[in-house]
Amino acid sequence: MRYKKENRCKLVDAMGIIGNKWNLLIIWHLREQKLRFTELQKKMYNVNPKTITKHLRDLEENKIIKRAVYPEVPPRVEYSLTDRGIELIPILKSIMGWASKYMGIELE
Repeated sequence: MRYKKENRCKLVDAMGIIGNKWNLLIIWHLREQKLRFTELQKKMYNVNPKTITKHLRDLEENKIIKRAVYPEVPPRVEYSLTDRGIELIPILKSIMGWASKYMGIELE
């Protein structure tokens, strides 16, 4: 089956947003609750903070997550999924179901 160039580019763009392992992990960890940076970092097994920051900015730019800054001392910043990000959760659950079935691994 041949795809039109414009359709192929949209797929490539979408995979650029969600096809990255760190982006997927961030989305997955935010599926149930808002998280602060350090909480997210712990859930991601202490991935380099610079890496997490880069991917958080990318997801925020693509309106998958939102960043809320509270005017407190010290400043409190929380990350959560937008409606667009929440729409990805059933897709991620489906992928995890596939992985469990075909790869023989049990995922969270």
